[in-house]
Amino acid sequence: MEPDDHATTSSAHDRPRRGVTTLRARTPDDIAAFVPLALGFVPERSVVVIGVGSPGGMSARVDLPHDPDDVDDVVEALLRPARRNGVRDVVVVIYDDDTTVADEAAWALHEELTAAGILVHEVLRVHDDHWYAVLPGAPLAAYRGVAFTRSEHPFTAQGVFDGRVTHTSREALRATLDPDVAGVRATEAALEGASALAAGALGRLVRDHVDHGTRFSCGELAAVALTVPSGARRDEAWAWLSRDEARRAVDLWTDAVRRLPATHVAAPAAVLAFAAWLLGDGALAWCAVDRCRDAEPEQSLGTLVAQLLESATSPDEWTLLRPRLAASGDPAA
Repeated sequence: MEPDDHATTSSAHDRPRRGVTTLRARTPDDIAAFVPLALGFVPERSVVVIGVGSPGGMSARVDLPHDPDDVDDVVEALLRPARRNGVRDVVVVIYDDDTTVADEAAWALHEELTAAGILVHEVLRVHDDHWYAVLPGAPLAAYRGVAFTRSEHPFTAQGVFDGRVTHTSREALRATLDPDVAGVRATEAALEGASALAAGALGRLVRDHVDHGTRFSCGELAAVALTVPSGARRDEAWAWLSRDEARRAVDLWTDAVRRLPATHVAAPAAVLAFAAWLLGDGALAWCAVDRCRDAEPEQSLGTLVAQLLESATSPDEWTLLRPRLAASGDPAA
């Protein structure tokens, strides 16, 4: 079991991101409103750990198991990214009705995080527009449930203003990569007369679209689809990206993935997964990895991005990883 959503640019007390307002959570209402912003979707039957109090915080989520015997796997999956990122302070939020496994997960995670030297500031359970206290010392009403309206919270309004998209569920996020039927048909027609790009041309084309925030034309996308499966050529599409460019790259490759047939989607989906990881959007990165693996299970770049996500590698480390990968000659081979 691995945390499937990891965004090292988010923290429940501080969320510093270029061009985005910093949010400071001080109450359980704030925490309950912040978690969907950090993940990019509203969790269901989930265990979430949010790093707090430091600019390089993290958020990680795993599915809540149905069997209490599987809680240890959940705890280990969430401890790993916390340790990997040097997180010292966290809040824990369980998304579920009042079940034995939810209670077991909450207390087991609190115990193991504390034993690891990580201070747990708060443990909450969220269900049906209510939050519930878990740790001792809260008012009695907090254990009975406190109603809150996420859509009316100032964090939600600020997120909309900042351009953060929060999907209603993880499945809704995954659906943003579903094929555009008309777009796929147009690309399939263009593929019939297309040919691969010459060396260096893919990099120039992608850079131009990223710089200008534009999308591939139908003919360009067909040529890209024929070029990007090649390891050396594929690296032209992603190995030079910086975090400043990641947002525009995500937009470019999301559009491309939606317009490509399954026969040609694996490598572009892997490039999207990398760009999403670099942006700090671990949930979208995993969705893109899944789309890649559905088409080509052993795709090399998709495997690389999965390893970055599974190891909870911070995208801040890209400045160190990039020269190492470049020196290896073929980063995604």
